[in-house]
Amino acid sequence: MASKVQRQQAIAKLIGKHAVTNQPQLVDLLADDGINATQATVSRDLEDLGAVKVRVPGGDTVYAIPEYEPARIAPEDQLRRVMGEWVAEVRASDNLVVLRTPPGCAHVVASALDRSGMPGLLGTVAGDDTLLCVAEETTTGAALAAHLRELAGLS
Repeated sequence: MASKVQRQQAIAKLIGKHAVTNQPQLVDLLADDGINATQATVSRDLEDLGAVKVRVPGGDTVYAIPEYEPARIAPEDQLRRVMGEWVAEVRASDNLVVLRTPPGCAHVVASALDRSGMPGLLGTVAGDDTLLCVAEETTTGAALAAHLRELAGLS
């Protein structure tokens, strides 16, 4: 039987890997991984993890955990998935890049970028549907924007 910590880590990984739209789906995904949990337990775990529902293209809402393991480096394939799903526009000015997302999604993209360790990215500031990326002095906003566009599949 999985401990609470193991179960919550499994939930966070599943949410990062699958578009989880509801708690029964998450209960089933956990069961597929050999972890038995009730919907009530999953509900408490989602609250403990700070999971939020975000709207994705197509109108569905899925669970996301914006600050899951903030010190962890986001794998490039996960970053590409987040960028591809949620970044609609990339624009640059001097050393700044502005990304546009669907409403309520900017913080998820910002968290993934902040954890990525991306060379040339100093940091991000997120609002509801817009985030600001600051390029390091060693690069330009245009170069950073080109890389972000490529990650988002917009180039």
